[in-house]
Amino acid sequence: MRIATWNVNSIRARVGRVVDWMVREDIDVLAMQEIKCKPPQFPAQAFEDAGYELAVHGLSQWNGVAFASRLEMADVATGFPGMPGFLKGQEGPGLPLEARALGVTVEDLRLWSLYVPNGRSIDDPHFAYKLDWLERLRAHARDELARDPHLALALMGDWNVAPFERDMGDPSFVPGKSTHISEPERAAFRAFEAEGIFDVVRPLAPEGYTFWDYKQLRFPRNEGMRIDFILGSPAFADLVTAASIHRNERKGDAPSDHVPVVVELALEGEDDDRPMIF
Repeated sequence: MRIATWNVNSIRARVGRVVDWMVREDIDVLAMQEIKCKPPQFPAQAFEDAGYELAVHGLSQWNGVAFASRLEMADVATGFPGMPGFLKGQEGPGLPLEARALGVTVEDLRLWSLYVPNGRSIDDPHFAYKLDWLERLRAHARDELARDPHLALALMGDWNVAPFERDMGDPSFVPGKSTHISEPERAAFRAFEAEGIFDVVRPLAPEGYTFWDYKQLRFPRNEGMRIDFILGSPAFADLVTAASIHRNERKGDAPSDHVPVVVELALEGEDDDRPMIF
């Protein structure tokens, strides 16, 4: 099975690229972020014509997450228990929940498509929201694994954190002043390891950025950052046989500013003689 995550930065603008890539790369399940549309606006026909079913969670022209899968999806959840909300200028419980998390079960895999808040700036309320959001996600994952230690759980998406120095190549990000590279954000990312949830891509694809800003020739200069990840529980990690970052999807006409991240899984009883789609 081939599973991927991709911040598509508006699915309506890039549906052709996304579906063509999925078919060409034989992707079984794709987690998408920043779809920027409501479910009725999602360009479903192109995915369905290619043999994919959809789960979509979008509330406005911002944010939004989705799954496209060749396999049946069950237990669809829009948001995880305890997920905080956000409304600029307001604090406390009961704030509006954004479309940033979508969970599905495929086969025996529990998969999440996640669009972690950006943080905006270290002194912005959105930064505190980001840290709280990550902490609540960690707590949910911990609880899930406490209930079922053998759960094959994957947390996939745009984490908006460059956890190590080698993950940041954009010179506009300044230590001590910029988000994505602050110690609180990096500590929040590392905290998932304490729960037994690890980056399953880096051991197999140690190099490579996943995002390049559109401005200042960041991509030709390779001034990017690695902020898109697939984190997995031990049961999920044990299934992973290969991983890759598809840098070439940042090239060509109207690309997203992110590229897909892919893992290959060896599932018991999986038929490796499935026909290829051309």
